[in-house]
Amino acid sequence: MSRAEQPSRRTVLTAAVAAAAAVGAAGPSAAAAPAARGKASGGLVDNRAWISYGDWRGGTAHGTRAVAGARPGLVIATPAGTTEYTDPHTGRTATWEYATWTTPVHRLAVPATEAIASWNAHTPAGSWLQVELTGTYSDGTDTPWYVMGRWAAGDQDIRRTSVDGQSDGRSSVWTDTFSVDDASTGLRLVAYRLRLTLYRTPGSRVTPTVWRLGAMGSAVPDRFTVPASTPGLARELKVPRYSQEIHAGQYPEYDSGGEAWCSPTSSQMIIEYWGRRPTAAQLAWVDPAYTDPQVCHAARSTYDYQYAGCGNWPFNAAYAATYKDLQGVVTRLGSLSDLETLIAAGIPAMTSQSFLKSELTGAGYGTSGHLMTVIGFTADGDVIANDPASPGDEAVRRVYKRSEFETVWLRTKRYNASGKVVSGTGGVCYLYFPAHLSARQRTALAAVGVR
Repeated sequence: MSRAEQPSRRTVLTAAVAAAAAVGAAGPSAAAAPAARGKASGGLVDNRAWISYGDWRGGTAHGTRAVAGARPGLVIATPAGTTEYTDPHTGRTATWEYATWTTPVHRLAVPATEAIASWNAHTPAGSWLQVELTGTYSDGTDTPWYVMGRWAAGDQDIRRTSVDGQSDGRSSVWTDTFSVDDASTGLRLVAYRLRLTLYRTPGSRVTPTVWRLGAMGSAVPDRFTVPASTPGLARELKVPRYSQEIHAGQYPEYDSGGEAWCSPTSSQMIIEYWGRRPTAAQLAWVDPAYTDPQVCHAARSTYDYQYAGCGNWPFNAAYAATYKDLQGVVTRLGSLSDLETLIAAGIPAMTSQSFLKSELTGAGYGTSGHLMTVIGFTADGDVIANDPASPGDEAVRRVYKRSEFETVWLRTKRYNASGKVVSGTGGVCYLYFPAHLSARQRTALAAVGVR
């Protein structure tokens, strides 16, 4: 279970009805990107991902090149220059070679109040990357370039970090989420570009390789409740069960230890569902007396040194993609019917929710933010979840009432224990799946708007 939300790090702002965003506005001067996008959640979510060789050949490159093959990507070719970076978390200043790649403009099918970027990459020792976003508002003006993450798979070169304090007075970045500051004004994000900057040690030949880059824009209406979906599937996937609670007090330098590790614990369950595990060498740093050392490894590998937690959504997706031929994305879904579509194709999902103890029967706790893994549905349509906030691995499998689960996951507004109105996540979901999909998996992902 995550600690109480801290607005200085993440404030999940909620949107007004998407129809209010239908404002005619001038877009960026560049030509819009082709409509290779996903659209789901009743027209409230727009996904766009750059993943193909043709994608990487497009855009604007300064020192990068596209690489063909079974999994096309982007690498450093000839660096565009050098720059110094002072790591705010270590104080160390180092010089890095860099190269950049900027996407074409993507015009959102859903004028958005929020946007969350995702990326999948390999960063060998001596390399790292930065992802930025700039966009155009519905009044024709532009946002600044916002840093959406500075990331490396390891922590030996830089400390993986979000960047606080980014705002132009109309929008802000809260840890991993671009948000329009006041959605009630009707202001929306109607188009965006992403910029990758790849870094490496000067004079070396190492390079990050980026296989996937994209963003999810959304305009989910303010809501305390959601319409109930009709059950349509009875199936349970065999997903490993891991408890975060057995790691309480372990490695407190990573968000005070396991009691806050819901996100990496859930990530590790799905990574291992797909048959991937960290190597013995990767786990060598973990105390051999600890059970499930891979959960400790996941916490270290997702830790955001600015957020001071392991719950950065894109960092978790990027961690999953460090395993061979896995992809990870952050999106929003519209109902449990979307999750049924995925489960039917053998794809489990991680959902983010917040609730009072009384709002989710059988949980036995309340939380201001928690990740769990949906692994199936009962014959009555109730949700089968691997809930890491359990006393041990054997207790992780839970069954939650369908209507209660759907509400605490999909709503954007709720009352906390003090009766104050606070935010909900509005259907945020992590999806991890193979790079090489079966036809059924591809169809299921497309049905929920993911390419």
